[in-house]
Amino acid sequence: MAEKKPANKPKRRVVKNPETFRERAVKAGEASGKPGSRARAADTGSKVFGPIATPFRRVFQLKPFRIIGKVLLPAYFRNSWHELRQVTWPSWKQSRQLTFAVLIFAIVFGALIATVDYGLDKLFRNILLK
Repeated sequence: MAEKKPANKPKRRVVKNPETFRERAVKAGEASGKPGSRARAADTGSKVFGPIATPFRRVFQLKPFRIIGKVLLPAYFRNSWHELRQVTWPSWKQSRQLTFAVLIFAIVFGALIATVDYGLDKLFRNILLK
């Protein structure tokens, strides 16, 4: 008997995972070569308030103040703050598009619920009140 050759199967393609917002933002920041808004703000702040804040900065870097901050501020708030610093916000255009999508969904869903409510109201009035 002759061996059966397997049918030509199409080759599998490797699909790359899409980029996240954070990855796109990092790429855009690196490509532009400009410092980000946080770096610009820190630079401006250090120029203006540097001579005034330097003595205070040295005092608050002492160990007793760090320990007091860790005791007084619960870990939840510290962790929340660290997470908020990692957030990459959508652009203005994306915000408008997403807001519009949510409004459309809410209107359609509200109309659907109102229609079902109206239909059930008519049905029960005809069945129960006759």
